[in-house]
Amino acid sequence: MANIIGVKFRPRGRLVHCDGGEISLQVNDYVVVDTGHDLDVAKVVTLEAPSQPSEQLMMVVRQAEEEDLEEFRRNLEKEGLSKCNEMAAQLGLEMKPQAARYDFKGEHLTIFFSAQERVDFRDLVRKLSRALETRVELRQVRARDEAKLLGGIGKCGYPLCCQNFLTSFASVSIKMAKEQNLALNPMKISGICGRLLCCLSYESKDYVAVKKKMPQLKQEISTPWGKGRVISTNLFKETVTVLLDNEVIKEIALDELIHSEEKS
Repeated sequence: MANIIGVKFRPRGRLVHCDGGEISLQVNDYVVVDTGHDLDVAKVVTLEAPSQPSEQLMMVVRQAEEEDLEEFRRNLEKEGLSKCNEMAAQLGLEMKPQAARYDFKGEHLTIFFSAQERVDFRDLVRKLSRALETRVELRQVRARDEAKLLGGIGKCGYPLCCQNFLTSFASVSIKMAKEQNLALNPMKISGICGRLLCCLSYESKDYVAVKKKMPQLKQEISTPWGKGRVISTNLFKETVTVLLDNEVIKEIALDELIHSEEKS
C-alpha cells in the first residue's frame, strides 16, 4: 500500500500530496521533498490519501533535520524581506525594511522596518500575507533597535553590546559623558545608531560616587605637606594634584587627603 501524505510548503499554501515511501511520518513532521526542480522543505498536515490520487506524486526524500529547517527559515526570511521591499516601493511607502524573522514554527513572519514618520502599512500587510502565504506582522523600530537587529562593530572594536548581551536599553544622557570628563563631540560619544553610546551608563554611578569625594578645582585644601590649591583630579587613579603654597606640585591619593583633613 502506497504511503501517500499531504504536505504544505507554506503555512497558508495549497495542499500537495506526496509519496512518503517507506519513511514513517506523523502530522506536523517536516520533510524534504523532491519537487522536480529542487529540494524543498514542507510540513506534513495529513496522512490521508486523496480519493483520486495524481499519477505523478512528488517524492519525500527524508525527514527534515535541524540544518534543513534552519536553511528553510533563512530562505523564507530572505524572500519575505525582498518581497516587502518590492511591495513597499510599489505602494510608495516611505519605509526601509531592515530584517525578517520567522517564529520557530515557521508560521508567523515579523518584518522590522525603520521610517522617519508613522507609516500606514495595512494594505502592505494584506498583500504580503497573500503573496507569502503566511501570517505577516510589520513592526517599526527605532535607531537602537535597528542596530541590534543588523549588528556591527562598535568604536571599541568589539561586536555591539546591544546585539551581544544587552536585553534592554538603559537611559543614557549627555550628563553621563560630562561626569566622565569626555569630550562632548557627537562623533566620539555616539554609536553607529547615531545615539549616545550605551556603555556611557555602565560606570556612571561609580563616576558619580568618586566625584562626590573629590575636592573642586581651585579649592584650597590641607595636605601632609601643608596647604595648597587643587589644579586637577584623576578619577581613575583617585588622586588629586595640588599646587602647594611653596609652588611645589604634588599628586596625592584621595584617601591620604581625606585622612589628612580628618587629622586636622
